Amino acid sequence: MKIPKRIQPLVDDGLIDAVLGQLMSGKEATVYMVQCGPHIRCAKVYKEASKRSFKQAVLYTEGRKVRSGRRSRAMQKGSKFGREQQEKVWQNAEVDALYKLADAGVRVPQPYGCFEGVLLMDLVTDEEGFAAPRLNDISMSAEQAIEDHWQMMRNVVLMLSVGIIHGDLSEFNVLVDEWGPVIIDLPQAVNAAGNNNAKSMLFRDINNMRSYYAQFAPELSQTQYAKEIWGLYEAGELSKNSVLTGQVVEDDSITNVGSILDEISAAREEFEENQQRIADFEV
Repeated sequence: MKIPKRIQPLVDDGLIDAVLGQLMSGKEATVYMVQCGPHIRCAKVYKEASKRSFKQAVLYTEGRKVRSGRRSRAMQKGSKFGREQQEKVWQNAEVDALYKLADAGVRVPQPYGCFEGVLLMDLVTDEEGFAAPRLNDISMSAEQAIEDHWQMMRNVVLMLSVGIIHGDLSEFNVLVDEWGPVIIDLPQAVNAAGNNNAKSMLFRDINNMRSYYAQFAPELSQTQYAKEIWGLYEAGELSKNSVLTGQVVEDDSITNVGSILDEISAAREEFEENQQRIADFEV
């Protein structure tokens, strides 16, 4: 096929030998299958900000650090240079997350670098060597759904144990190879410790996965992994070896509002009595 304009510089530099075909085109990027020496990989070409449809990016970028003060100021002002830098930060966030997660044992495509808005990474394939399907394109037995859902929860734990939340996890951002689910699409990856929306995004990610797999294994709809995982994280007890049950013991105790009001009233009366004693003493 004709080499896309954005990929041509990588061909000129010898990073890509040939473009074999287009795999998909989404709201964030277009992905191509490419030949790199003896390897077949994929090239993710990010769309320009003006052509992207991803909404509320500010919710995801909160907590990301920019080393250069000049770049940070330009991004805040929204100048042309600032917008260009914002795009680079957005794109580099994915490759940085992929490297970090791959090192942590999370099932993600192995990255090979981001070059002028083109991310090179492994091509995820099925048992026959073809590009792996997305999770939303396959069906499975209840047994397989339970096993794959468990793998997803382990991946979420591994991600959070290194401080990362996917932020947009769903059946559309998961591929399935012969070994199970592989997580993709991470430009919006959230800094768990630095983003005020971290908890709600983690809950949404986990509950999205629960809802999808529960189509095949309805018993999964009763699990509470979101509460369990966040609870461990918040308590500083989450690690890659955390044992999950999918259940949370709820605190069923009901606060006795009346007794609290009685205590407040008693404290007020005691204060007033003390004030009166002081006044009487001064007289």
